[in-house]
Amino acid sequence: MTTDQKRQTRKKYYTQFAKIYVAVDCIIFGFLDNTLKILLRTRDFEPGLGKSSLIGGFVKEEESLDDAAARILHDLTGLENVFLEQLYTHGEIDRDPGERVISVSYYALLKVQDLDHDHVEQHGARWCNVGECNRLIFDHNEMVEKALARLRRRAKNQPIGFELLPRKFTIPQLQMLYEAIYQKKFDNRNFRKKLLAMDVLEKLEIKDKSTSKKGAYLYRFDKKRYNKLIQNGFLFDL
Repeated sequence: MTTDQKRQTRKKYYTQFAKIYVAVDCIIFGFLDNTLKILLRTRDFEPGLGKSSLIGGFVKEEESLDDAAARILHDLTGLENVFLEQLYTHGEIDRDPGERVISVSYYALLKVQDLDHDHVEQHGARWCNVGECNRLIFDHNEMVEKALARLRRRAKNQPIGFELLPRKFTIPQLQMLYEAIYQKKFDNRNFRKKLLAMDVLEKLEIKDKSTSKKGAYLYRFDKKRYNKLIQNGFLFDL
């Protein structure tokens, strides 16, 4: 059955109920200049014209929620196969002054180095420090808070933090990422010791000398090894 045929069939049912719009909003995290950031856009239509908002859009009739979120993310960033997880359903009656809109929020983690920054800027998006994104439209600040809480829970027991780093990174870079996520300092020696003891990193025989003459060894997350370890009951715990 074609999409048009399905649409015609659906018109026979539920006509006694009011239609409600369904939207998807994406909290897109990136790690840039040792700071956790979110992609925002200046809204170019009412309601909320000229105000800062998350990246979002309405779900098309032929789309699932996950497909809509992936489309919105791809349209903005040009990236595919990005970490993307459904977060929460926001259904307050008056959350959107335009219409009755239910929004499903997602959070995404991406490597800033993979972005075509010109493409992102052409879509009117910009990076904002997480701690400074406090005047967003509607309930978008609540969405950001929920996304941060989820990210902090996940990052402690799952290696999703690596989704925000370049594929090759130093231990200090990794530590700065976790400090940005949790907004607190970690002891350098204990962080390094605990991380290396988990044996999920591959040490490379090259150094990053961008910050010092001595340099720091680069590492790579060994996903295959991690997957084998979790089959044996391994727990990632930072």
